[in-house]
Amino acid sequence: VRWYCKYGISYRELQEMLAERGVNVDHSTIYRWVQRYAPEMEKRLRWYWRNPSDLCPWHMDETYVKVNGRWAYLYRAVDSRGRTVDFYLSSRRNSKAAYRFLGKILNNVKKWQIPRFINTDKAPAYG
Repeated sequence: VRWYCKYGISYRELQEMLAERGVNVDHSTIYRWVQRYAPEMEKRLRWYWRNPSDLCPWHMDETYVKVNGRWAYLYRAVDSRGRTVDFYLSSRRNSKAAYRFLGKILNNVKKWQIPRFINTDKAPAYG
């Protein structure tokens, strides 16, 4: 199951590889194994397989923008590659808005995607 998930080889190729190692198994059996055990493996090993570059910190900042003729604060978090992780529009720039934004980010990403550090510009709103 691990070989299929990690390397994406076909069930028949896996059948041949196992036969070379003395394990005679039909490709349809391997298919059933993958359907049964792959979701559990993914759930348990996702933290181990994650991309090391995903461990890089996020950068959070806020700016004042005009949206539909009204001024608002745009809170934005980007990863180390400059991709937007999430954003939040608020009418106020205070710690409540910053905490709401941070809560939104942490609720929308999976646990293994959360970086070790989140860098800010040390604005008082971040506490």
